[in-house]
Amino acid sequence: MTERAVVIGGGPAGLMAAETLLQAGMHVDLYDAMPSVGRKFLMAGRGGLNITHSESLERFTARYGSRRGDVAGWLDEFGPAALRDWIHRLGIETFVGTSGRVFPAEMKAAPLLRAWLHRLRQAGLHIHVRHRWLGWSEKGKLLFATPAGNIATGADATVLALGGGSWPQLGADGSWQRILAGRGVDLAPLRPANCGFDIGWSDHFRQRHAGAALKNIAAEFSGIRRPGEAIVTETGIEGGPIYALSGALRDSIAKDGSARLTLDLLPNTDLAHVAEALARRGARSLSSHLKSSLGISGAKAGLLRERLAPQELADPKVLAERLKSLPLRLVAARPLAEAISSAGGVKLEALDPGLMLRRLPGIFCAGEMLDWEAPTGGYLLTACFASGFVAGHGAARWLRGQGAD
Repeated sequence: MTERAVVIGGGPAGLMAAETLLQAGMHVDLYDAMPSVGRKFLMAGRGGLNITHSESLERFTARYGSRRGDVAGWLDEFGPAALRDWIHRLGIETFVGTSGRVFPAEMKAAPLLRAWLHRLRQAGLHIHVRHRWLGWSEKGKLLFATPAGNIATGADATVLALGGGSWPQLGADGSWQRILAGRGVDLAPLRPANCGFDIGWSDHFRQRHAGAALKNIAAEFSGIRRPGEAIVTETGIEGGPIYALSGALRDSIAKDGSARLTLDLLPNTDLAHVAEALARRGARSLSSHLKSSLGISGAKAGLLRERLAPQELADPKVLAERLKSLPLRLVAARPLAEAISSAGGVKLEALDPGLMLRRLPGIFCAGEMLDWEAPTGGYLLTACFASGFVAGHGAARWLRGQGAD
């Protein structure tokens, strides 16, 4: 008899686990709480789907911080190159952008998801939407809440790919934590990752500059520097360079109550040149001189006035130093629901190398519900795909072993 595997969660990790199990000859049913699958994946691709990155595997793996060793094992089985080949086999071409990031030719997630779902259905995948997982019955069956009422169904192996806790309106609300904690699974609390931070602007600055871009800046924290573009928000700051530092910033705030981020507002101009330009001010107003000599205007100029005392603005030497290293005191990470992704979840020590829960044989986990994090830039998606691949293979191997036993 063909073994029946159940996958719960229809994001990239769950769909990849389902495909891997189908290729191993299993009967696979996939359940998702939402009216359709892949909702967060589609949202991630709204501004251009950054699927992975073209940098060396060594540099790529380093992006996973303290979990790089664990994630490296997943990437050995299904890494960035394998992911691009897989996309090409769906009939979707990819290209490498100037930053090294990899995108589908059409930039969007929808064509890729449509092609993938078509192939999965052709391979025999049964998809059940509007099925919210409730845990297990007393007899060990999987329980789901559906529009028609609660149902119970059996499975020879189960892959959980339920997401973290960010963007809960798209389906990943973290409700699985209570279920797994009740079974003794070791969990790390979910925390925001790739998130913005609160600063506490004055009303004047907030009203004038909230929503404005801080173009061509570099953010630095704890010796790590990230260039790019940040955004002034109603409560603080967000954007690519901030997301890249968010894990360290979040942890520092949790430990010390705040974190000191510095911004280089002129990353392509050295301090000596900035000081020289400021010294030539003459009788011009400071605003006019900053704009004409250094291109500092708008939100950047407003940020200087927001953070510097009048005597600092009047001192060319001090002002030059602040333009190259403007301190900002971050007091809180934005809530998990607003974050791009989450940290925390099922501790990797609770899983075997095939991503099976040591306390719950036959139950596998994949994707963002695991305790790892990564910056944006294709690293999140690649590890989600890779963990789904590993969990799918782990479940297939376990089922074959059970059959032999």
